[in-house]
Amino acid sequence: MARFIFITGGVVSSLGKGLASAALGALLQARGYSVRLRKLDPYLNVDPGTMSPYQHGEVYVTDDGAETDLDLGHYERFTGVPSSKGDNITTGRIYQQIIAKERRGDYLGATVQVIPHVTDEIKAFILAGTGDVDFVLCEIGGTIGDIESLPFVEAIRQLGNELGHGNAAFVHLTLVPYIPSAGELKTKPTQHSVKELRGIGIQPDVLLCRCEREIPVEERRKIALFCNVRPESVIQALDVDTIYDVPLAYHREGFDIQVLRAFGIDNPPPPRIDQWKEIVRRVRQPDGEVTIAVVGKYTGLLDAYKSLAEALTHGGIANRVKVRMKWLASELFEQEDCVSHLGDVHGILVPGGFGERGAAGKIAAVTFAREHDVPYFGICFGMQMAVIEAARNLAGLPAASSSEFGPCQDRVVGLMTEWMRDNEREVRAANGDMGGTMRLGKYDALLAPGSKAAEIYGAQRISERHRHRYEVNMAYRERLEAGGMIFSGVSPDGLLPEIVEIPKHPWFIGVQFHPELKSKPFAPHPLFASFVKAALDQSRLV
Repeated sequence: MARFIFITGGVVSSLGKGLASAALGALLQARGYSVRLRKLDPYLNVDPGTMSPYQHGEVYVTDDGAETDLDLGHYERFTGVPSSKGDNITTGRIYQQIIAKERRGDYLGATVQVIPHVTDEIKAFILAGTGDVDFVLCEIGGTIGDIESLPFVEAIRQLGNELGHGNAAFVHLTLVPYIPSAGELKTKPTQHSVKELRGIGIQPDVLLCRCEREIPVEERRKIALFCNVRPESVIQALDVDTIYDVPLAYHREGFDIQVLRAFGIDNPPPPRIDQWKEIVRRVRQPDGEVTIAVVGKYTGLLDAYKSLAEALTHGGIANRVKVRMKWLASELFEQEDCVSHLGDVHGILVPGGFGERGAAGKIAAVTFAREHDVPYFGICFGMQMAVIEAARNLAGLPAASSSEFGPCQDRVVGLMTEWMRDNEREVRAANGDMGGTMRLGKYDALLAPGSKAAEIYGAQRISERHRHRYEVNMAYRERLEAGGMIFSGVSPDGLLPEIVEIPKHPWFIGVQFHPELKSKPFAPHPLFASFVKAALDQSRLV
């Protein structure tokens, strides 16, 4: 039977519950235990798919096509365990399921209420499909005291009682702020947060205290006394210079030991953490440095590109170099010359996005990369902009554009309303719902023998995750290939382009999928490793 660890947060948001959950999962794995991680989000959206990146950060997509919270990216990167639709749920989805049952008459005329119906639905989600793992880690979104998170907190309180002693543990992440004017760390916010949690009926087993300075022993004892935990279960979580040091830092503080003791496991297997030490060593002691310009639409909030930034870091780890990211708003290039911003970079990456705003600037960045032989990596929308740029400037189609931007003469990129997935036809309507209607999740692609893509992957059939509504129009393939841009990856049925490249360029690749979603520090994605290697070669030419 699986044991359950519930991770809650208090005082303020953005303390790092997702990273703490991922790091704990990695430490349990290092001791030989199998893990599964889940995220419970209290907002009313069914999923984050229709939310602005400025509201929610990136949308992380799973193999089975779920649009999920970005914390699931941390879970996968730190543990290597693939997430699925069953690992992220929101209040919106819970209520959607309950209302559907009520309309069908499943409740047999009962009055549908938060307790027991909502909490039962949450508990069923937490327990589903957990029989084959040692530990299930459930992160509760939001902050203790928020009205919207109360049903989730009540559900885990009930579940803690139902599972019984030794089968459930509660970890509470709080803040111990430093007040410069007083010259002191303050424990009162943690005390109040735990008081709020205990008032709901949950006694935390371990406190993880975020802080920017060491918490003195006496202060830890004070926290333990007022919060009813053992002093050794008050774990300080100091800021670190790389997130990949978090598992090591938490292990040094005894976090994993105290969590295991909450389950009565006093002599666990010793952890094997050498791979984490090597990753941190490579991050802190690089052999060189490259600068990559990321020309995007949402650079005002870097969480919008969380997986992308980590994948570039992984590419640096693979090449033993530091990747310095230069975040540039694409709209800059609609008023200013590219040279002033891109003249000193060793690679240019245009990521995914939606809508016409900033598109012209992204196309200008593509032109600069192509004409100056700077390594170029286009992802999703970045591939589409590369194809439009090539159509206009290499294939003699000056009116080439995307139907996403409105009616156009040469619709080189257009809306797809049907496609094949696992031998089944999927259909979408142009005026249908926005949520969950894109081409989402894992799809296969066939790579052309002898292409750079096939060389990088070392394979001719690959599987990658998608999230897009528009596709490059294969009707223009012949014109584009005559101009010098080849289609080196296509769907197995030959109808959908997956990868384009320019063979005469040192490194110019566009992909319709999102390779960043599958990159991990101990298994960097081959495209990012190769792109950073090309940037390193470029840096040696400058």
